[in-house]
Amino acid sequence: MLANPAVNDLPTPPHDVLASIPSPSVSSFQLGPLTIHFYALCILAGIIIAIVLTNHRLTKRGVPEWQVLDIATLAVPLAIVCARIYHVITHYTDYFGPGRNPWNVFEPGSVWAIWEGGIAIFGALLGGVLGAWIMCRRMGIRLTALLDALAPGVIIAQACGRFGNWFNQELFGRPTTLPWGLEIDPNNPAFPPGLPVDTLFHPTFLYEVVWNGLGCLVLLWLGRHLFFQWGRLFGMYLVWYGAGRIVWESIRLDPSFVVLGLRTNVWAAIGAVALGVLIIVVQRLRHPEPEESPFLKGREPEAEPAD
Repeated sequence: MLANPAVNDLPTPPHDVLASIPSPSVSSFQLGPLTIHFYALCILAGIIIAIVLTNHRLTKRGVPEWQVLDIATLAVPLAIVCARIYHVITHYTDYFGPGRNPWNVFEPGSVWAIWEGGIAIFGALLGGVLGAWIMCRRMGIRLTALLDALAPGVIIAQACGRFGNWFNQELFGRPTTLPWGLEIDPNNPAFPPGLPVDTLFHPTFLYEVVWNGLGCLVLLWLGRHLFFQWGRLFGMYLVWYGAGRIVWESIRLDPSFVVLGLRTNVWAAIGAVALGVLIIVVQRLRHPEPEESPFLKGREPEAEPAD
């Protein structure tokens, strides 16, 4: 069932708020014949930060410099493709139905129009991990070592991506009277009909940015001081991100399919928390010892001969 909160169910804040967060008036700009979307730039910035931070963390463990780029050549495209597939499946009424032409790349609302927004992190995680596993097997690197090195970078990348939602004025929360309420253009198709034009909304993008930023610091500390290895740091990432996403997803207004009273992404976030806890517990029992090498057994690089 598709959920879209009725206007009558939403509170109408008073109009005497003293402060608010404005939304950008533009979401793209022209560069010659190209249209550059800030949404895409935010995602690109996140990918670059994640790759640089992961490279730094892997090289500290003895992995050759920038081998993470080789892994990213498959992991990143698979992450984007699966992120889009996940979004289209969980919002298929936005793309399929009478009068829609979802397969025409030149039509608004096409399944191919990823520049319009609509990629899901849970799909990205599935595709990215699959691509990383394939490349790690080819390169002789433990997937657990890569995922642990990646965890702080990927949560920061998600924070960068949320700024794209701010530029697009999308995925905001319920109306609020808080001084950090988010302004949304009343002509925006996502603006709930029937509400006053100066209604402010919960800036869920900002909540997630702050939560993910804190999560990055927590993950870096855990990895340095408690030596979360063998995939346990990635498990902690799933727990931290999933716990926050349960909250932010529960106050968002954008339509979403509901299963047993919860939005599909809430279920996905609950699944992420459960999977993260399972990874931490199982890997702690299987590998109480430190993960001394980031390489698969027998795939360690040969030492260079001394001069």
